[in-house]
Amino acid sequence: MSDPIDTMVDQAPLPIDTETKLRRFWRLLKAAPLSVWFSLVVLACYAVLVIFAGVIAPFPETEIVAGSFLPASAEHPMGTDALGRDFLSRMIYAAQNTVLIAIVTTLISFAIGGFLGLLAATVGGWLDQGLGRAVDVLMAIPPLIFALLLLSIFGTSTLNLILIIALVDATRVFRMARAVAMGVVVMEYVEAARLRGEGLLWTVTREVLPNTIAPLMAEFGLRFCFVFLTISALSFLGLGIQPPAADWGTMVRENAALISFGEMTPLYPAAAIGLLTICVNFIVDWLLKISSGLKE
Repeated sequence: MSDPIDTMVDQAPLPIDTETKLRRFWRLLKAAPLSVWFSLVVLACYAVLVIFAGVIAPFPETEIVAGSFLPASAEHPMGTDALGRDFLSRMIYAAQNTVLIAIVTTLISFAIGGFLGLLAATVGGWLDQGLGRAVDVLMAIPPLIFALLLLSIFGTSTLNLILIIALVDATRVFRMARAVAMGVVVMEYVEAARLRGEGLLWTVTREVLPNTIAPLMAEFGLRFCFVFLTISALSFLGLGIQPPAADWGTMVRENAALISFGEMTPLYPAAAIGLLTICVNFIVDWLLKISSGLKE
């Protein structure tokens, strides 16, 4: 029968440690530069648009509500597009479509590339060499051209878009995860786990992964930006998110000719793409700084 005092001691550290970590993070957040706070506010606004797009948008995503290319008015603050759809509503739904697809794609690329990178570093030998050479071959092809080629072969459905970009981006994640893990697998606690007879999966997930999580989290933000920009670029070229779904890259392409007439309409989705990318990079830079222990 266990001693109640020992049970209390065993259970007590977890909430205390969690509370200490939260306080420490809050102190770091309060000391963060203005650019980080600005980025957090902007990302919170994007999150609201993504989650509540159907509630916030004044009109449905694909409904034709007026004439083509109407100027901004009280009813249509950003005017209408070539088919007479409300441009503001399309902008809001495009946030939901583009950001959600980018997040799902980045998660899949990290699940594939991150796990294989940690596995290759932990096992080494022929597995590391084989995966490394396969990744070298894939990385030799420019990613945008590779994605265009695969989408032309397999079609431009949303599922194909997610899987193809995740596959292309997983090669970069593999390189990053392997490079970080190579400095961890030589540590004494990993060797001790092997000597205890721990399984490979246990060693990767319980010893290697927790000690590589900080750089991988920062890399996740950077990869999200690249994936997001790739989706927008493919949509601009006509092989990304397909109509009638709203997408910022497609909206830039469809309204690019309006710049010749002095209209600001194509700049709205372009600004949305740029603002999101800049804000994510601000936060990633800050996270890298505090995780590395660098001072001003």
